[in-house]
Amino acid sequence: MSNQQEPMREYCYGKIHRCVVTQAELDYAGSITVDAALLRAAGIYPHTKVEVVNLSRKDAARIMTYVIEGEENSGIICLNGAAAHHFSKGDLAIIMGYEQVPVSQIPHRQHTVVQVDAQNKITEVQLYAAA
Repeated sequence: MSNQQEPMREYCYGKIHRCVVTQAELDYAGSITVDAALLRAAGIYPHTKVEVVNLSRKDAARIMTYVIEGEENSGIICLNGAAAHHFSKGDLAIIMGYEQVPVSQIPHRQHTVVQVDAQNKITEVQLYAAA
């Protein structure tokens, strides 16, 4: 019997797609503040690591930070600290949550996509399964 562990992969389990940045606060310790309703819909927990992509800039800034839960149904998407250098109010962004998953558990694993309108209100939640 082998003591070898199964290989792990980063799996994108949830994302908030094309949300609108409502604030960018440089004088903050760091992170991204996100409306609690959006986090819950995407399955992203507060204080966990996320990747955030700026769709509005040619350089397509991509940062990693952690999430702070914002007020429920406020629509807030606020980049804090150094991340505020890469995002401005009105920019479109994608927020993605990842997890380490054993390779054998990836097939049929759920991926949630939360679609929002211009006020960051949920318009649709799509569920996909890995092949």
